Amino acid sequence: MTVLGWVVGGIASIAIEKTFARTLSPELLQQPRWNALGSYISSCVFALIYGIDQALVVRQYTSGWLWAIATSLGWLVSTNVSTAWIDYISAIASSLNRTLTFQDAVIFGILSTFAYILSGIWLGFFQWLVLRRYTSGAWWWNFLPSAAFLLISLMIGVLSFVQDFLPALNRDRVVYLSGQGFTAIILGIIPAIGFCTLKTKHRIQIDEDD
Repeated sequence: MTVLGWVVGGIASIAIEKTFARTLSPELLQQPRWNALGSYISSCVFALIYGIDQALVVRQYTSGWLWAIATSLGWLVSTNVSTAWIDYISAIASSLNRTLTFQDAVIFGILSTFAYILSGIWLGFFQWLVLRRYTSGAWWWNFLPSAAFLLISLMIGVLSFVQDFLPALNRDRVVYLSGQGFTAIILGIIPAIGFCTLKTKHRIQIDEDD
């Protein structure tokens, strides 16, 4: 369901942005605030679909509507925090007023990647606020999305290395679709493994109480 939510949410957000662009006049589209509004609305729709799809699965273990809200809010916060930090790092790189060396590019790239990975803590925190009502010892869930983001970053890095071996005609499309596919799969597998662990721990706790 996470993969489905990623695909459906992505399609819906793209459709909203295109509709927004067709509806507004060119004069309004040139204003940054209107572009930002369109992006924000599409991000909210994506986060809501993503959260609801996950809730359809986990509602047998937790409150479905609480999980949907927590996941949607957590995704929005983590995305905005990640974007803010990456923009800040990019601004620092631009403020150097010189062409970046290879070493500089690597350093700023690593910092941006860490900003993306650490932003997952916000998603984990919001979801943990729901999980702690139904299970104990789930503090590590705060860092579970960051583990998923780390794997996604590694996979994107591998794709960037192998893209030169792909045919130039379809290279961009293959890399984009592969990146989206691997991202959706990782975001589905990692929480699933985490839930299996929580379920096992919950059963052990019940057996100990008995």
